[in-house]
Amino acid sequence: MPIAVYVLGLSVFALGTSEFMLSGLLQPLARDMGVSIPQAGLLVSAFAVGMVVGAPVLAAATLRLPRRTTLIALLTVFGLGQIAGAVAPSYGLLFASRVISALACAGFWAVGASVAVSLVPVTARARAMAVMVGGLSIANIAGVPAGAFLGQHAGWRAAFWAVAALSAVGLVGVIALVPRTAPATGADAPSLRRELLIYRDRQVWLALVTTALNGGAVFALFSYLGPLLTETSGMAESWVPTVLGLFGVGALIGTAVGGRIADAHLFGTISGGITASTVVLALLALTAQWPVAAVTLSLLLGVTSFATAPALNARMFNVAGAAPTLAGATTTSAFNIGNTLGPWLGGLVIGAGWGYPAVAWTGAALAALAVGTTVVAVRIHRQTAPAAPTAQVSRIVASSDDSGSDAAGPAPEAAAAAGAVPAADTEAAPKAGCATG
Repeated sequence: MPIAVYVLGLSVFALGTSEFMLSGLLQPLARDMGVSIPQAGLLVSAFAVGMVVGAPVLAAATLRLPRRTTLIALLTVFGLGQIAGAVAPSYGLLFASRVISALACAGFWAVGASVAVSLVPVTARARAMAVMVGGLSIANIAGVPAGAFLGQHAGWRAAFWAVAALSAVGLVGVIALVPRTAPATGADAPSLRRELLIYRDRQVWLALVTTALNGGAVFALFSYLGPLLTETSGMAESWVPTVLGLFGVGALIGTAVGGRIADAHLFGTISGGITASTVVLALLALTAQWPVAAVTLSLLLGVTSFATAPALNARMFNVAGAAPTLAGATTTSAFNIGNTLGPWLGGLVIGAGWGYPAVAWTGAALAALAVGTTVVAVRIHRQTAPAAPTAQVSRIVASSDDSGSDAAGPAPEAAAAAGAVPAADTEAAPKAGCATG
């Protein structure tokens, strides 16, 4: 795995810490700002909304710009957004800083994902995405609990300052280690019109919906995990960082396992992981009053939910192979549609007086819907792959970096249709070449 992929994963660690750390800061932040817990939870949704909008818009706006330059600019804006949040005197300005940070985060993730997959062969896409998603997992293990710890002992603003420092470290890494590339020209130049054609494919929309539902299922609960532990399970607030860290440990385990098996068993990884998340969320709703059960199931939810992440990312790059930049942006938007939907629905059930266990039921319902969309995608894949026209094999993965080079080769599903690989659970194709940075 190229060192640049690990640098991108390190940067995602800073981004992920900012995105998720409010789960451990809701209570002190709400007290300081004089708002309710559901209102504080909207700051999670604000970040997610910025990600939803920012990913496709910034991916399109920077399509012809040098990838490395774009990453540097976006990471700089993100760091400045963290500083703005740290000094925000009011809830409204804090909300705005979250949106700005999210826009930069979304653009970085979309562009960074396209760079990461361009540096590896087609058959290693899930593993490359596992490195980047691993940055999120480590953020949950170390960043989120550390943010909660800082919030309890040095004030929630200290957590924002810490993330600003992390983003500076990531910025140095990108400048030093991500390859410098020149914009492609001529026929190899990125084309927004060509990339937009991916949205004609129903499999792209199914992948988007599945990713959104899966993200919503997890974050309906995760956004309110701190209050659930203290109010329902009866645990002391000082335990919240530890449990958040255990969720992160589970996420790292899930990411590692999912990244290893997803390239060979893509649909199996997606359906198995989401089904397991449905069961875990339902059990948590039933047993949240017992601290041991709540802690154990929080760990298991990290495993099951993040085991699907590399597969969901790789799935989108497979079905949108001719548009690597918008594929990354679409996955980012889909995940954060769920990250917006989950906390919003969780806030609704809490506001309705149904209690914190109801957010686990909400997550279980969303996960069950994601299982359904995965089943539909599998059926369509099995029905269309054998009969797909041979002409599809000529579809080439378009340039995803500035030099115009990429893992050029048939899209995995088209290759399977033409007999290059069996049309089965896996969409992985034989190694078609390795992109250069």
